[in-house]
Amino acid sequence: MRAKTPADLKNMREGGKLLAAILKDLAGKVEAGITPKDLAADAAEQIKKRNMQPVVLGYDGFPDVICISINNAIVHGIPGNQPIRQGDLVKLDLTLGYKGMINDSAVSVIAGGHGSAGVQRLLDGTKAALDAGIAAVKGEGTRVGDISQAVQDVLEKEYRLSVIRELVGHGVGYQIHEAPNIPNYGVAGTGPTLHAGMTIAIEPMAALGDWHIAVAKDKNTIIMKDGSLGAHFEHTVLVTEDGAEILTLV
Repeated sequence: MRAKTPADLKNMREGGKLLAAILKDLAGKVEAGITPKDLAADAAEQIKKRNMQPVVLGYDGFPDVICISINNAIVHGIPGNQPIRQGDLVKLDLTLGYKGMINDSAVSVIAGGHGSAGVQRLLDGTKAALDAGIAAVKGEGTRVGDISQAVQDVLEKEYRLSVIRELVGHGVGYQIHEAPNIPNYGVAGTGPTLHAGMTIAIEPMAALGDWHIAVAKDKNTIIMKDGSLGAHFEHTVLVTEDGAEILTLV
């Protein structure tokens, strides 16, 4: 993955803020009775209004503009017409293009705002792991393993959660998926070296039960094999000379 140019980064900063605003708005609308299809239609309208491109629409045959995964579905959920129920754990994963550059971000929310202690631990831990992964980016020369171990330590040691190992973060910007992969487990000081100007998607995914996953009958949605609940948070991050800049913040 090559470093982005100043013009590329200007467009990613602008696009990242627009994406973040859409995602925040959608997250606030997750409540009992609304359907994932309703949320996707809302997203499509907001994306069009901002002259953005829904990158996942048609990607590997995906049929909508946003991935919405419920409860034991962890990623790549196809928005459907089944109403969301009080207490459902809803993952919104949005990937948008803007002026030729791509940003990627995700958030997990509980419909109605309140869940069990276990669900809250899952949410808090996965979000804290994202924060730790970003904090591990110390700028030029950071190794991918530095991020991976920081994420794993928070999930496993602090919050007693399972790290989903087959799903990883990645480079992003010119394409939806660029090198290098950013696993959510690993050893600090190992893996590819990151350089200033690179943009990566850091995206911890964790489960309350076992970490193994499976593909649902729709051939798109990735689910937890044991039926347990999973959570997913993600930001697009710029590697700077001496740290990191989150691009997908309002």
